[in-house]
Amino acid sequence: MPPMARLSILGFVGGALAVLIFHQSLWFLFNHIGLIPPERPAWPLYPIPPFGVPSVISKAFWGGVWGAVLAPLLSRLRGRAYWAGWIIIGAIALPLVGFFVVPPIKGEPVPELWPRFLASMMLNGSWGFGTALFLRLVRAARPAK
Repeated sequence: MPPMARLSILGFVGGALAVLIFHQSLWFLFNHIGLIPPERPAWPLYPIPPFGVPSVISKAFWGGVWGAVLAPLLSRLRGRAYWAGWIIIGAIALPLVGFFVVPPIKGEPVPELWPRFLASMMLNGSWGFGTALFLRLVRAARPAK
């Protein structure tokens, strides 16, 4: 298997797992401290149109897609740049897309930004960290020198 294909597959798996473990665990914490209302629980099982898959599976799928795309790009970074790259891209790019691209595609208004955007930055930054950690653990990314 070509190295980039392997890296994208591992990025998908890492990104999906990072949603389930890091992103949703922080979401759970935010529920309990009141930053995210209890009506929006972690690991949600309500169906998402058009196929009716549970929301948490949809979130994990899209986390995997982001991981597959970013892994070949960010795995070349080393040391602190590697960790910062994943966390910063997760904390900035993912919320921007989630707030300003996805709702218009769905025909919905842009959501209220404060404090949701800040929470989204932290949640998606944790996703970036989790994906980076997975890739390091499976030795898909170069070690720090």
